[in-house]
Amino acid sequence: MDERELLEEYVTGGGLMQLATVCEDGTPSACTVWYVSTFRPDRLRFISRQDRLHSTNIRRDPAVGGVILKDPPAELGSTARGVSFVGRARELPGTGIDAKIAAFVDRWPGAAGVLGAMPEGASRMYEVTVRQWILFDEKNFREHPRREVPGA
Repeated sequence: MDERELLEEYVTGGGLMQLATVCEDGTPSACTVWYVSTFRPDRLRFISRQDRLHSTNIRRDPAVGGVILKDPPAELGSTARGVSFVGRARELPGTGIDAKIAAFVDRWPGAAGVLGAMPEGASRMYEVTVRQWILFDEKNFREHPRREVPGA
C-alpha cells in the first residue's frame, strides 16, 4: 500500500480522535470525540454540544489539529502507527445536512437521538477540512516513518 492508502485505512478504521483547538487566551485545548471521515475532499465530522469549550473555540477560531491512532502501542518501543492532521473546523447548521447525519448514525447508531434533536437540541455536527495529514508508520516505513500527505 502507498502512503495515501494507509492513511485512509487508519483514519477510516479509527473510532476516536483527539482534537486540539485554540482558547480565547491563545492556549491550546484538547478533547476526544467520535468521528466519521470522508476523502477527496478530506473531511472529519464529529458531534458535540454547542456549549463545550472546543465548540466555543471553533466558532471563534477555526484552526484545529488532531491525532488518530492505529492500534495504540501497549508499551514504549512498540511499533507506532497513526495519523495527525491540521485544518479548519466549522459548526454545521442544524438542518439541511441529512446525508451527513445519516453517515454519522450509520457508523455510530447511538448518536441518532442527539442528531435527531437538531436544530432545537444542544448539539451540532462539526466538520474539519483537512489541510495536511502526517502519517506516522514505523511498521511500513521503518527508516523514515513520518510522511507528510497533503489534504485532498
